[in-house]
Amino acid sequence: MKIAVAVTSDFDKIAGHAGRARRWLIFERDGQDILAPKRLLLAPERVFHFFRDAMPPDLLGIDVMIARSAGERLLARLSTMGVVMALTAETNPLKAVSDYLGQGLAPPKPRPIGSLICKTIDALAKHK
Repeated sequence: MKIAVAVTSDFDKIAGHAGRARRWLIFERDGQDILAPKRLLLAPERVFHFFRDAMPPDLLGIDVMIARSAGERLLARLSTMGVVMALTAETNPLKAVSDYLGQGLAPPKPRPIGSLICKTIDALAKHK
């Protein structure tokens, strides 16, 4: 199982807005063990916002994605691809992966204003 976690610029904390995330930690599960993550830095034109109906090639083969937020279109698109998107309030990537696998991932915090801003940006974005 491969789990991709959207992270901040220092690869230290979980980032919000998965559709614009350039930095990801890719975790693999080997039996009960979680292997050390690999760092992935996407070019700006390879983030989800530029892949309307497809997975960015660098993220092919991912089973689960974790971030603090994601737009409704991205959630629906990932669902049709068989990829689970787990949103969380957790900020530690390894803890989030462990909690997800243990079915105890903290739910995301409500963000009504942030959600409205994201929807507006998405509506005005020029997706491919």
